[in-house]
Amino acid sequence: MLDFVDIPSGLIFLRDDRVGRRWHVDVPAFRLARYPFARDGIPLTGVSWHDAVALCNELSVADGLPPAYTADGWDRSSPGYRLPTEAEWQHACTAGTPAYRYGPLDEIAWYAGNSGGAVHPAGDRTPNAWGLHDMLGNVWEWCWDLYDPSTYGEYRIFRGGGFADPDRSIGSTVRRRSHPTFAIEDLGFRLAQSITV
Repeated sequence: MLDFVDIPSGLIFLRDDRVGRRWHVDVPAFRLARYPFARDGIPLTGVSWHDAVALCNELSVADGLPPAYTADGWDRSSPGYRLPTEAEWQHACTAGTPAYRYGPLDEIAWYAGNSGGAVHPAGDRTPNAWGLHDMLGNVWEWCWDLYDPSTYGEYRIFRGGGFADPDRSIGSTVRRRSHPTFAIEDLGFRLAQSITV
């Protein structure tokens, strides 16, 4: 059974240090899985962005929900499972505060300094103030958004840091990107769900 947390609406500030851009997003209330998507308690890794989107739709259908993703893209009116937007991810990670991290690194995240070079069971670290586990460390998480279409084309964003990353890469504002076919041992995803009226 999937375990979701209701995330309140809020204003989040994003930045792209590569080009010196800063912007803000009004994030509506939504739901986010308490843990990264896991099988037998271990976060699922080695999934591309395309794989994650397909799994979101499969899980939606299995639970009797209309798929959030169609041939035309994301149906924002659908209550089906989906990937969070980058703004939603960061808003949920910081849990309403502007903090880079929501606690002491060794308590909240698996990273290169304490992971032993391997993924760990979801939920072993202290959650943030909204009860979300592993928002930082353990596995990177795909987001819906394109990174910079004019420069990188189809590249998608992932956030959060992974078990193989140094401490400087484990923070709420760290952004990475890759082609949507990219898959690696410390990259997974977390389910989100729109709140529909």
